[in-house]
Amino acid sequence: MIPKAPAGQRSFATPRLGARRASCYSGTAMPRRLVKHVARLIHARRHKWYLRIFGERLAESQLWSLNRRSITVAFGVGIGVSFIPLPVHLLLVVLAAIIWRLNVAVGIAGCWLVNPLTMVPVYYSAYRVGAWILRYRPRHFEFHPNWNWLEHGLGPAWKPFLLGCLVCGIGSAFAGRYALELVWRLVTIRRYRARQEKRRACKAASFL
Repeated sequence: MIPKAPAGQRSFATPRLGARRASCYSGTAMPRRLVKHVARLIHARRHKWYLRIFGERLAESQLWSLNRRSITVAFGVGIGVSFIPLPVHLLLVVLAAIIWRLNVAVGIAGCWLVNPLTMVPVYYSAYRVGAWILRYRPRHFEFHPNWNWLEHGLGPAWKPFLLGCLVCGIGSAFAGRYALELVWRLVTIRRYRARQEKRRACKAASFL
């Protein structure tokens, strides 16, 4: 059973928007089924060694909250962490979620931007970005996700590679977070307007 978020975290009412307008910014407008499905997959694996080390902290309701900030920030953090060229993404995302009270399932889903299919093109792109910043002439690049390669295999390319990972990680984190924020707002506003149109149509029909 996935822990439920406190009721106080499900609302985003602000004086500027008004109570009725702000209700459209609640988590109900986002595809909660997808988020809950990912959460169930992660929650079912909480007894694995890489999650068991966090103990009962993973059962905290804030880590499974479906509010907007918890989801969008977690998504950005997951993408940013995915640019670390070591297999520590899962541990760092869960740790960040615990510290900042983010949705741990969305954070883990975000860090899967880098996976066995995308690993080479993502890190090669980061290397090219770092080489462009440092005005370094790109050379042959072969990536291996382990500390030995990072320590001995990079050679003179370590500066552009690590700089590119840092720049791309930070940039992608902010871009992912605010892109999801924008999509969230657009979807919720559209649904709010659709509800308003439906209400006006019902009122008009009642006078006929």
